[in-house]
Formats: sequence, C-alpha cells, structure tokens
Amino acid sequence: MRKRIAYSQNFLKNKSLIIELLQKSSITNDDIVYEIGAGQGIITQELLKKSKKVIAFEIDQNLLNKLAQRFQGNKSLELLSGNFLTHPLPIYPYKVFSNIPFNITSAIIKMLTQALNPPDDCYLIVQKEAAKKFIGKPYDVKNSQMAILLKPWFDLEVFHEFKSDDFFPKPQVETVLLRIKKLDKPFIKNGDKFKDFVVYAFNQFQPNIVEGLAGIFEKETLFNLSKQLDFPSKSKPSELDFKHWLGLFNYFSDKLENKHNLIKGSLAKLNEQQNKLEKIHRTRTDKNWKQFRQK
Repeated sequence: MRKRIAYSQNFLKNKSLIIELLQKSSITNDDIVYEIGAGQGIITQELLKKSKKVIAFEIDQNLLNKLAQRFQGNKSLELLSGNFLTHPLPIYPYKVFSNIPFNITSAIIKMLTQALNPPDDCYLIVQKEAAKKFIGKPYDVKNSQMAILLKPWFDLEVFHEFKSDDFFPKPQVETVLLRIKKLDKPFIKNGDKFKDFVVYAFNQFQPNIVEGLAGIFEKETLFNLSKQLDFPSKSKPSELDFKHWLGLFNYFSDKLENKHNLIKGSLAKLNEQQNKLEKIHRTRTDKNWKQFRQK
C-alpha cells in the first residue's frame, strides 16, 4: 500500500462502480485520458477498455513496478514515473479521470484549469468540501474566489457522491467525483483582465463589495450598479453571483480604462503567495498515518 504519510490517498475498490461511472462519462474510444495517481491500477484497467490511450502517472516506485508488470505489453498504456505537477501538459486534446491525492487537490486543479490547453473534460475524486469551494453556488452557499475564476471557462458539477465503503482505507471525509468540463464558448474574452479584477476585489479586506471596489469605482456608480444588477450593496464578494461579477467587470472593462493598471498583476501576486503556502502544505504529515503502517 502507498505510504499515506507522503501521498494521502484512499484507493477505490468497487470495480463495478468504476465501470458505471466511466459509462456515464464523456470518455470514448477516441479519447486520450490522463490518470493522476494510478495506484494499484483498478481505474487504469477500466480506462484502457473505454479509451484510445491512457497516460498514467504514479509517483510511488513500488506501485509503478507492479503496474508495469500487470499491464506488460499493453500498447495503449503509457506509464510515467514522478510528480504529475512537474510534467508538461499536452498540446493535443485529452481528458482526465483520476483518484488524486487529497493533499494536492488545489494544485492539480489549478494546473489543469490554468493550462494553455486544459482538458476537454475532467473527472477527479476529491473531498466534498474541496468540491464546494471550486463549484461555488448553487452547490455551496457562497462563491469562493476560485469558483468565480473558473466559471467563465468551465462548467463544474458533482458527478457522483461516494460511500466510505467504496475505498480502502475508508476516508475520514465525504468524497465526491468532481467534473470540470471546458466550455465550448467562454463567457469572457479578456481572461487575464477578468482574473485580475476578481482577485483584486476579493483581497481588499473590506466589509463589502462597494468598499472593496471604491479604489477603482465611484461609490455612487457602485450603488447604481448594485441596483441595475440586482444585488445588495452591502454584499461581500463571496455573496455575489457570477452574473453580478460579469456585470461589474463589463462596466469596468468598457468605462474605466484609466483604472485598469490598478488591478494589473493581482493574480500573479496571489499565485506567488499561494505557491509558497502549497509547498508547506504538501510537506505536512498525515496525522493518521500510523494506523495504516505495515505491522
């Protein structure tokens, strides 16, 4: 079994469920599918039956060796050793179906969704709380910053809710299959400016959206926009719906060109800060690792 102290992953053991989920997915025999964390190969085996080719990553060398023996001679499988997060993504169309380590969920989703060529469709087994953060409303009661940053380009949904008995060892948290589907036509053309705008607004540490955007909008304009777009002027950024963000951004983009420099670089600065935090988080020890050690 994988060393949970390092990799923090629970393995699916319900083969019939995997088959059912793949049948319901958009994956066909024309697709190249990436699998992040192939583990013991139970998903890999079914992906090979469903797709054209599987590119599977496994960081645990012992498991990688077992996978190589199990699928020896299968020309539809490419096994790659090492950390998926350091591997360049392809320029050709591809999809993802993976039971990923929970401790690098955010890093994997950011890498996939911020890539120059994101996957056409993506299915990731994640903690329910993480899914709520990335989906936002209506699955959650609020929209996180990340949810707003994803909505112009992706449709996110909970594709399946698992039972703890579907895994070994049983997870201590609720687990779901998160689907992230790339939109055929994005809602926004100027993506970089929109992302900077949202990050700027979310990180002003003010009591509401009007105070937070007062540095680039006239307050009277914001009050008028809140009425036109139909949201309370005292709303926090997380309380706004995506349509409200679109309305605010469109006005900013069209009417306040002289203010654009004030938000420029907001996302890059945030990413730099988060990358430092994620490096720390990925080195944390799983506090429950002792109960899974070999005796």
